[in-house]
Amino acid sequence: MSSAERLIEATRELLWERGYAGTSPKAIQARSGVGVGSMYHHFDGKAGLALAAMRRSAHDLKETAEAHFSGSGTAGRRIASYLRRERDVLRGCPIGRLTMDADVIDNDALRAPLDEVFAWLRGRLADLVAEGQENGEFAPDLDPQAVGAMLAAVVQGGYVMARSADTTEPFDAATRGALCLLGLRVPQHA
Repeated sequence: MSSAERLIEATRELLWERGYAGTSPKAIQARSGVGVGSMYHHFDGKAGLALAAMRRSAHDLKETAEAHFSGSGTAGRRIASYLRRERDVLRGCPIGRLTMDADVIDNDALRAPLDEVFAWLRGRLADLVAEGQENGEFAPDLDPQAVGAMLAAVVQGGYVMARSADTTEPFDAATRGALCLLGLRVPQHA
């Protein structure tokens, strides 16, 4: 792995663990094993490196979600597959976590990858709801955009509630509830 890749991966992990404010250049260097000179050679300081790491995390989130969205089965099954996929719930979302960091939210460039990936996620979920309506799976009076936003919020809110309770049950209950609202039956321990 190149120095730049090691820096990006170390920063991704630290951002997920500590947030932007809690991730220092010294911690990045220690985690990556790359010296300060390499960090400033490849990136424009902490913000530039964090932006590269955030873009990578956003890309990975999209890639993982798209594997479920474009998989086989009905639109409802693909939505359920995404909501019920294996994830480290108690660790939270590597992107969602950064929305609680004022240094990220106050910086348009750092906030952009978050805005973009969440807009994409809401849009893809809305597309699946519309597809399900066309196929007669979902009620025709559903607002696909609103339901897509609700499903994305269920996941993000589920992470927050699970972390607070130190158990995955609130996340699992929230995703089951969302699927029930769509008329999809999913076993409790699926």
